[in-house]
Amino acid sequence: MLSEQVESWVPSREEDKAAVVEQLARLLQSPHFHKSKRFPVFLKFVVGEALAGRADDLKERTLGVEVFGKDPSYDTTDDPIVRVTAGEIRKRIAQYYQEPGHEHEIRVLLPSGSYVPQFSFPEETKTATRLQAALREETLPPESGVSPVPGRAFHWGRFSAVVLALGVAVGFPFVWRGLHPPAIEQFWAPFVHSADPVLFCIADQSQYSTITLRDAADPQHQTTLNDHMITVIIDDISPLVNIAGLLQTYGRPYRVQGETATTLTDLRRSPSIFIGAFDNGWTLRLTGPLRFHFANNAEMTRFWIEDRNNPGKRDWLLERSHQDTGTYKDYAIVARLLDPNTDRFVVVAAGIARGGTVAAGEFLVDARHLNDLVRRAPKEWARKNLEIVLETQVIDGRSGPPRIDEVYTW
Repeated sequence: MLSEQVESWVPSREEDKAAVVEQLARLLQSPHFHKSKRFPVFLKFVVGEALAGRADDLKERTLGVEVFGKDPSYDTTDDPIVRVTAGEIRKRIAQYYQEPGHEHEIRVLLPSGSYVPQFSFPEETKTATRLQAALREETLPPESGVSPVPGRAFHWGRFSAVVLALGVAVGFPFVWRGLHPPAIEQFWAPFVHSADPVLFCIADQSQYSTITLRDAADPQHQTTLNDHMITVIIDDISPLVNIAGLLQTYGRPYRVQGETATTLTDLRRSPSIFIGAFDNGWTLRLTGPLRFHFANNAEMTRFWIEDRNNPGKRDWLLERSHQDTGTYKDYAIVARLLDPNTDRFVVVAAGIARGGTVAAGEFLVDARHLNDLVRRAPKEWARKNLEIVLETQVIDGRSGPPRIDEVYTW
């Protein structure tokens, strides 16, 4: 659940430590870990040391020696085995908790930049645990301030039923929201839960041109010099700013790279967001095998979104000549999926032209539009890969609101 705010929890009682060990065993028995030898050994060691109160000793060199049998003097710069192993474990832990059925389990996390594990409960699990503990009590807690009447049994069961009824009446909206998070939170869950910074891959253009610089001593004096500049389309900045702002509300770090500077290695390290279509090669590579993908004629005068189930369909087509007028109907693909080439979650926000890309960015951060997705998509859409085809009316170069034309999940 994307919006849940988890508190770091330090197990001190033996039963709490046993609960963490039990959760660790559950985690290591999952398909993400059970076939590996290296990852379980690493995770068992750091969890065991943390529970034993030796978290301060969990340094890279110590782990290299204790877990991987390295010489105490080994060069951690030349041998990144600890860093690589920890990064892979973070990714697999994130994948485990994204799967259905683990929402109410203890979190065993390995924060980015640290080898000290953290433990936490989802908030609703803590609340339910406390409530169940209270309901199991046969007498009032001492701090209640209520004294039993002599000769008359106090019916704690009846009292708790009344309290529970009041709690349901007052707190139901909060409980409901916890169990049914908003669509916008469900959509972005894989990114907010990721332990790694999100990568924005934005279209860029190389231009050889000139730049005018001002003299520091005399700002009125200007000199024009030749320069090799990398430029981006201003309309692509709109979805970048909108989505980055959303991620910041959840405290998620991110970085921005141009399409030409982005490598497959970069994409394997982070969940990624691709902005732009025909000027972003990574977008075209990613969407090419999907049901809805971009296509064009050889002359690059006609562009469309093609449906692999109906290749002859041209409902989502844009003539280049129409785009030049500034008033046209544009179309976009919004996709969220686990990329099989990188084993990372990715999001695509890409229009045929600039207006569609702007509309895609608006769709991804507006709760109203994503609520419309809930009405159009299958019940379990949040746990699946999905593609959405949008359309928007562009007038005088300004995009109107996005409208959903098609939704496909798998």
